[in-house]
Amino acid sequence: MASPSTLSLTSAFPSLSSSRRLTPSRRATSLVIVAQGKVKKYRQVILTDDIEEVGRKGDTLKVRAGFYRNFLLPKGKATLLTPEVLKEMQIEQERIEAEKKRVKEESQQLARVFETIGAFKIPRKGGKGKQIFGSVTAQDVVDIIKSQLNRDVDKRLVTVPEIREVGEYVAEIKLHPDVTARVRLNVYAK
Repeated sequence: MASPSTLSLTSAFPSLSSSRRLTPSRRATSLVIVAQGKVKKYRQVILTDDIEEVGRKGDTLKVRAGFYRNFLLPKGKATLLTPEVLKEMQIEQERIEAEKKRVKEESQQLARVFETIGAFKIPRKGGKGKQIFGSVTAQDVVDIIKSQLNRDVDKRLVTVPEIREVGEYVAEIKLHPDVTARVRLNVYAK
C-alpha cells in the first residue's frame, strides 16, 4: 500500500506514477557539450567618435571584449570591424581628404589674390609728424577686405604688427594651416 505522501504526489502529478518512473534503461536525454571554442578576449573595432586616451574617429583598434561590450557599444562610440564597415570608412576618408584638398586650393587661390591686389589703403586721423591717433587693428583690416573684395575673413586669423605711424606695413592672414597670405597695408593720414 502506498503511503499518504505518495498518494498525494501521484494524484497531484500523474507523471510521477510508478509506471512512468525513470529506470536506468530509459534515461532522459541530456545536453552534451561537444566542444567549446575559446572565448575571444579582444575585438577589432573602428571608433566612430574621438575618445580621450583611446583614439580618434576612424582609428582601428584591438580592444578588450568587455570594454567594447560595456562601454563602446552602448554609447555608440565604436563598431565592430567588418569588411563592409571598413569599405564605408575608406569611402568617408577619401571624401574628407578631397574636401581638405579643395579647401586648401581655395585658400591658396585667395592668398594669390591678396598678394597681387597691391596695398590696401587705410585712412587714419593724423597727429604730429607721422603719428596717427589710435592704431590699426585686425578688425580694421577685415573691414577693408570686406569692403574692397567682398570676402569674409575671421579677425582671429589676421596678424597685424603694431601700427602707430603712417607708412607701409605687412599683415599676415592664416587662411589654412598650410597657407598664409601676406597683405600689404598702406596707412595714411587724412
